[in-house]
Amino acid sequence: MGMRERIEAAAERYPDRRSAIMPALLIAQKEHGHLPGPVLEEVADVLGVERIWVYELATFYTLFHTEPVGMFHLQLCDNVSCMLRGAEALLVHMEAVLGIGKGDTTSDGLFTLSTVECLGACEMAPVMQVGDDYHGELDIARLDALLDRLRAAGAEVPAAVMTGA
Repeated sequence: MGMRERIEAAAERYPDRRSAIMPALLIAQKEHGHLPGPVLEEVADVLGVERIWVYELATFYTLFHTEPVGMFHLQLCDNVSCMLRGAEALLVHMEAVLGIGKGDTTSDGLFTLSTVECLGACEMAPVMQVGDDYHGELDIARLDALLDRLRAAGAEVPAAVMTGA
């Protein structure tokens, strides 16, 4: 089933097609990796809604990406609880280790580094989201171990793709 068909199926679950914008954006992002303008327009057209409604949601929520992101999108919470427990030092460390600044992607396309206002997991501060997974109670050692695991996982992907696995 193609993207348009999956969006149509999602829209059928709602009494108003506008209510299906977020699920439709998730479907489109999974298909395309990010949500450039033409994809946002296609989502609006499939749902029959104003394009601005789709654009507003895609640019408001940090789970949507209108620009390409790395294989691993590192989203560090920089809200007060995380900041007080060392998020700022973690950001500085990641920038140095990865050789990129906040908002940038490594040249190999493996990591994109971002900060987000709140991940809603203050009890595990400082916390970072990578894909759908939360990693909390981070310190430099835990962060370095996480980055090493992600690098190793990223190194396995090209081999799996080439072998068709």
